[in-house]
Amino acid sequence: MAKPKTLANISPAAWEHPTDRAALSALQQIPGFDSLLRKVVGTFGEKNIRMSYQAEAIKVGPDQYPDIHKLLIEVCRVLDFDPPPLYISQTPLANAGAVGMDNPFIVLNSSLVELCAPKQLATVIGHEVGHIMSDHALYRTLLFLLLSFAGSNSPVIGQAALPITLALQEWSRKAEVSCDRAGLLAVQELDASLGLLAVMAGGIRGRTDEIDLDAFVAQSDEYLDAEGLNAYFKFMATLGRSHPFPVVRVAELRRWVDSGAYDHIVGGNYPTTMDDRPVGEHVADAGRNFSETASKVFTDTEKYVNGALLGIVSRAARLRNTDDE
Repeated sequence: MAKPKTLANISPAAWEHPTDRAALSALQQIPGFDSLLRKVVGTFGEKNIRMSYQAEAIKVGPDQYPDIHKLLIEVCRVLDFDPPPLYISQTPLANAGAVGMDNPFIVLNSSLVELCAPKQLATVIGHEVGHIMSDHALYRTLLFLLLSFAGSNSPVIGQAALPITLALQEWSRKAEVSCDRAGLLAVQELDASLGLLAVMAGGIRGRTDEIDLDAFVAQSDEYLDAEGLNAYFKFMATLGRSHPFPVVRVAELRRWVDSGAYDHIVGGNYPTTMDDRPVGEHVADAGRNFSETASKVFTDTEKYVNGALLGIVSRAARLRNTDDE
C-alpha cells in the first residue's frame, strides 16, 4: 500500500471542529490569559512534570523502541511537523496524552501500545501530534489544574471554578473529535482509526483480531439512535467526561469522512500555515453546540477563566506557605 501523502504546511484548522476552534479563540482573546496560565503552570512546575516522566518512563528513540520511533517520524512527515519527545509509561489503562505547555511531549501508556497494531498506534501518535499542533496541550493543562485544585476540599474555589471546568470538559470532548481527524489524516486509513477506537473501548490483549469493525460501527449507530429515557441517561453519562464515548467518536469520524472534508484534504485542498488561522465567526459562536453553562463561559471568558485561575494560584500559594511552616 502506498505511503500516506505528506500534507505540506497543513494548518490544524483543517481538522479542528468548528466549536473547538471557536472556544479556543474565546480563551485566547482574554486579556493576559496566557501570562496568567503560565503563572499557574509555573507555580507547579512544567519542568517537574517532564522530569517525572524522565525518571519513570522510557523516552522513545532510534535505540529505544525504534519501531515506535519510526512511527513518530512517519506521522510527523505526513503532518509536516517537527517530532516532539515521546515517552512510554508503564500504565495499565489504555490511554495516551500530550503534556506540557512550552515544550509539549507525548506519553503513550504501555497497555495501549500492547493492544494496538502498528497502524493503530500511528493513529494514536497522529492524534496526539494533532493536540500539540492545535495548542490543545496548554488548555488541557488548565483543565487538569482545575480538576486537581478546585475540589471539595476548597468549596469556595470549587464553586467559582465549576462553570469553566464544565465548559472546558465540553470543549475537551470537541477537541478529541478534532484530533481523531488528525489521527486519520496521519495514517490515511479509516479502518485503522475505527479499529483504534474499538480497541480503546474493549480491546483484550491477544484477541484484538476478534473485533469486528462492522459490528462495532453498528453498535455506534444503535447508541446514537437511542431515544426517550435512554437519551436522557446518555446525556447524563457524558457530564464530567473529558472524552466522548468511543462509539460517539466513531460516528463523528464517519460523519466527517462522509462530508467529503477528508477527501478534500488528502487531495491537497486544505488551509495552510501560510493562511490566517480561521477562528470561527464571532466568539459567541463558541456556544453554538455547547450547553447553556458552557456558552455563558465562552462568551464571558475573562470573568470565569481569570477568576478560576487566580483562585488556583492563591490556593497553591497558601499550600506552599503551609508546607514551609
